[in-house]
Amino acid sequence: MNALTWTSWLSLAAWLWLLLAHGGFWRTDVRLPDADPAGEGARADADGEPWPPVAIVVPARDEAAVLPLTLPSLLTQRYPGPAEVVLVDDGSSDQTGDLARTLAASVPGALPLTVCSPGPPPQGWTGKLWAVRHGVAVARSRGAATYLLLTDADIAHPPDSLHALVRAARDGGLDLVSLMARLRVTTGWERLVVPAFVYFFAQLYPFSRVNRSGGRTAAAAGGCMLLHADSADRAGLPGSVRGAVIDDVAVGRAVKRGGGRVWLGLAEEVASVRPYEGLAPLWAMVARSAYAQLRYSRSLLAVTVAGLLLVYVAPPTTALAGHAAGWAAWALMTLSYLPAVRYHRVPWWVVLTLPAVAVLYLLMTVDSAVRHHRGAGAAWKGRTYAGT
Repeated sequence: MNALTWTSWLSLAAWLWLLLAHGGFWRTDVRLPDADPAGEGARADADGEPWPPVAIVVPARDEAAVLPLTLPSLLTQRYPGPAEVVLVDDGSSDQTGDLARTLAASVPGALPLTVCSPGPPPQGWTGKLWAVRHGVAVARSRGAATYLLLTDADIAHPPDSLHALVRAARDGGLDLVSLMARLRVTTGWERLVVPAFVYFFAQLYPFSRVNRSGGRTAAAAGGCMLLHADSADRAGLPGSVRGAVIDDVAVGRAVKRGGGRVWLGLAEEVASVRPYEGLAPLWAMVARSAYAQLRYSRSLLAVTVAGLLLVYVAPPTTALAGHAAGWAAWALMTLSYLPAVRYHRVPWWVVLTLPAVAVLYLLMTVDSAVRHHRGAGAAWKGRTYAGT
């Protein structure tokens, strides 16, 4: 057999393994139960079990553009227990803190809001984790919160989001409940790049394996993480992951290493409102953490590039060269991507773009590595993360 024939069969074997033995990564039905099914709230009240106190911690840096769309959704949560919101203004230059106070004053019956600022992060801390640390400390200074909801400033929540998260954690005996928020898919580039972002993340961290008690795979989605305070203490969070660029995955690993149970799924209504106009901001989002995901290893980078070429580029290349195994691999790849495309409610033909989008992600990953080795790092929110 010639090289193309061998490559077509190798790519088909890779896809058969991915679909049959890789945790059902392509599935999009891993969802949180409904917020308040009939009788659930009444049952809890009848049992006399009080709903635990929750502190919602929101790190925010230059988020004035999105706060009017997101902060009111937190302040108006229909939660039957005590809850408060702590927004950490992380050195913003756009009056993020003042706007948050104004929004809270305009929302009738809003949850208590505290706006604070941690100052610049010290050496060894990323800005976001330093802000989270400060927000948690502020919340704890006024009382003991049983749960901490860590959510990004660009994430909008439905009214029963907190209720659903706490109920899932409490009833399931979970230490960390995390939802991958729906990202915006309005522009052409968003429609092409965003579904693949979620698809590739699930391929790296199959949700079924993350959610398996005692399993080695661990991850979380940083936009929405409900964390039991005792578990955070056992895992030494956030200090134990203070320098992590991919902070959500690091948090998931720390909780699981500490003996905690982790659950990760896709959100139905929890959604990011952040716009990505054009390719540049999407490129920056991926390049910021791509090489960190590979532990800054040239060897892992080489393996990743080879793997992307074999799994995503070889099937259409060998298929168009007339190899049946290539056609079969391309068909399996396309079918595996279809659930992600449907979940994001984008046109069906986006499934056909996966090989090209995979090449785009390959280039983003290489760019991330080049920036790191040049000492430039990846810029995000006015800070540069070079990694270690």
